[in-house]
Amino acid sequence: MSFHAATATPADGPSGILFGLFFITAVLVTLGYGLGCWLWPFGACRRCHGTGKRRSPFGKAFALCRRCHGDGRRLRIGRRIINSLREVHDKGTR
Repeated sequence: MSFHAATATPADGPSGILFGLFFITAVLVTLGYGLGCWLWPFGACRRCHGTGKRRSPFGKAFALCRRCHGDGRRLRIGRRIINSLREVHDKGTR
């Protein structure tokens, strides 16, 4: 009767490759979102769907949207982060 020693799987097995692909994909998506926030800093207001108007309960009259103040656009979250990082950098260099 012969016994065989258990062998370990190599570190670059399927789980290592999948982790690498996931990491690269996450980095590319983050950089793409950051580039989009830099080029297009504003997005449509989610409350009024970019119209800038808020309808009355009966649908006849309207008023300006409280969230976007009638502009229909809101600063994207990623752009807020970019602006705050820029502000911290500017305060640190003075």
